[in-house]
Amino acid sequence: QVLLVFAEEDEQSNGFRWACDKAGFRCHIARTPQSALECFLDKHHDIIIIDHRHSRYFDAEALCRSIRTTKASENTVIICVVQRHTDREESSILPLISAGFTRRYIENSSRMACYNELIQLEFGQVQAQFKLRACNSLFTALEKSQEAIEITSEDHVIQYVNPAFETMMGYQIGELIEKELTEVPINEKKADFLDTINSCIKIGKEWQGMYYAKKKNGDSIQQNVKILPVIGQGGKIRHYVSISRLCNDNNKVEKTCECIQAESQTDTQTCRHKDMRKGSLDVRSTTSRGSDGSSQRRRSSMARVHSMTIEAPITKVINIINAAQESSPMPVAEALDRALEILRTTELYSPQLGTKDEDPHTSDLVGGLMTDGLRRLSGNEYILSAKQTHQVAGSLSSPISLNDIPPRITQAMENEEQWDFDIFELEAATHKRPLVYLGLKIFARFGICEFLNCSESTLRSWLQVIEANYHSSNSYHNSTHSADVLHATAYFLSKERVKQTLDPIDEVAALIAATVHDVDHPGRTNSFLCNAGSELAILYNDTAVLESHHAALAFQLTTRDGKCNIFKNMERNEYRTLRQVIIDMVLATEMTKHFEHVNKFVNSINKPLAALEENGNNGDGESIKTVLRSPENRILIKRMLIKCADISNPCRPREQCIEWAGRISEEYFAQTDEERRQGLPVVMPVFDRNTCSIPKSQLSFIDYFIIDMFDAWDAFADLPNLMEHLNNNIKYWKGLDGRNLRVLRPPP
Repeated sequence: QVLLVFAEEDEQSNGFRWACDKAGFRCHIARTPQSALECFLDKHHDIIIIDHRHSRYFDAEALCRSIRTTKASENTVIICVVQRHTDREESSILPLISAGFTRRYIENSSRMACYNELIQLEFGQVQAQFKLRACNSLFTALEKSQEAIEITSEDHVIQYVNPAFETMMGYQIGELIEKELTEVPINEKKADFLDTINSCIKIGKEWQGMYYAKKKNGDSIQQNVKILPVIGQGGKIRHYVSISRLCNDNNKVEKTCECIQAESQTDTQTCRHKDMRKGSLDVRSTTSRGSDGSSQRRRSSMARVHSMTIEAPITKVINIINAAQESSPMPVAEALDRALEILRTTELYSPQLGTKDEDPHTSDLVGGLMTDGLRRLSGNEYILSAKQTHQVAGSLSSPISLNDIPPRITQAMENEEQWDFDIFELEAATHKRPLVYLGLKIFARFGICEFLNCSESTLRSWLQVIEANYHSSNSYHNSTHSADVLHATAYFLSKERVKQTLDPIDEVAALIAATVHDVDHPGRTNSFLCNAGSELAILYNDTAVLESHHAALAFQLTTRDGKCNIFKNMERNEYRTLRQVIIDMVLATEMTKHFEHVNKFVNSINKPLAALEENGNNGDGESIKTVLRSPENRILIKRMLIKCADISNPCRPREQCIEWAGRISEEYFAQTDEERRQGLPVVMPVFDRNTCSIPKSQLSFIDYFIIDMFDAWDAFADLPNLMEHLNNNIKYWKGLDGRNLRVLRPPP
């Protein structure tokens, strides 16, 4: 792919366009540095040709430097087109090289000259860059290898060691690089041994054998080592590759190469079997005392259970009810029996469907969003999940400053403090990158950089890394959804009751949690991943699979690179508190705990506040503060806040509500299609793109999940405009459903 950066169309740019067509290269044209950066980050071109002839349009060298700051440009060939001067002495190309250009092209608009230039680049620098690009895969293999690998120069200077080598020998890579082998106490007999090894590998043969090596802490370990000479330029040995594994002492005579990474597996297993046999003997001797001894032991165990000093709250409640039953009349005792039966169930907060189970839309939504899926024994595995690579800070360019945001984007964000703010207008203005720009503005408004003690450039890099790890191919769970939830979160944080309740660290945690809450979402539900046996479902034991992944990946992406680590200047205890709140809020977006969170909020916050108002204590600030500011209740409020922000689509203005409904429906349709293709259980059969009624599905979702939750949140935060939108949207969907329409909008 070729990117042409020319401010204006002329013979030179047309010549390169013609040459691209003739060579069969995909060609894109950018007129400004900003559009060039955006296009490059989207397409990752192999060749970029920048016009350096007219400095009045843009600074070509500055643009080249900007591109070179991105990780994506590491293997990109960048050409500088310069003016042809016949009356001037040849100028130095060093400034161009230092700016990051690969080579210079003196203007020549001849189509054939342009074509020849591209062909030479393809078979020269571009082909060489392809080989370099492949090295990333090779180094990834080395980094993940369980064998300890060391690469040295022809002079035995250490140039690379992998993590397995660091673990085996106890050294950090920085302690070894650029050191000669003789400087590191790796071999106990290194002088004699190296002579023996050198005599073999100097003639181009590999050497394999065992020797004792000394770790950094002085411990001696036996290794099976293979050393291979690597022939390079001039047919000479340029590197040596050493591959080591710890030896298994039990097998070293019979199988010298069959080594393992840690202690002797045979010894470990033998010890384990001995321990198991001891346990078995003890169990038999304990239980072979006859029935009297056995029953006596059971009675003793029950006595210990009843005398336990640590009781769960539910156990205390059951004990209180049991005690009350003994002195209660028969009708009360029977009622308490029914209460005990309910309390002893595991699902205390999830309501049973009752009459609603006749509605397939409701039952499918509940089954799809609130269960972990049906287990399959067929061995089908769905490999989307834990991706091996994610976008990191070094692979992205820094977005422009908040003060330099393009006018169209600035205009799209003018009313971002209002609930009716249009996120789709911002999505269009930013070419599907709304999170970076909206995040910059909202985080600045809340003073996040000041709280975290981080620079705006670090925040910009972090927002860009997070946005890059949302899947733009998802119709719903993409960075626009994240930006929408961030906007709703900021709006709720500005409400007076919420401001009374939360501390600054809570506000920071809420905005960060909203930003990352669906990062790397694959566009499939938890039930789908569990049914498919995905790597993520296995990693997280089929429990809160996606939410756990979002939280974990967010911190991995943030802390692995200082350029985007917004937490790097925080005090340790404050960071741990912030991290805990962020994780708790992200996990709260999991729908299996939906009714638990809502019911706890109602019982612990709504009802006590209502009771204070009924008793005439509305003006009693201390009583209200006690309810709002208790640590347990603040947790419930933060969970409720992000839950409402996450699924607030039915409370948005009608056109936004309709757009979101279409996007989530498409994502569910795609999941159903894939389940049928792969022979997996269809989690939500009603979401068949050929038969589904979108109005019915929206009404079911609103009726089952939205109304009660937003009634409770409105009672707390006072949100009349949201409730008005919700009522209008319910009427809209009912109107379509009443006409038996299955689509998003009525026909014209």
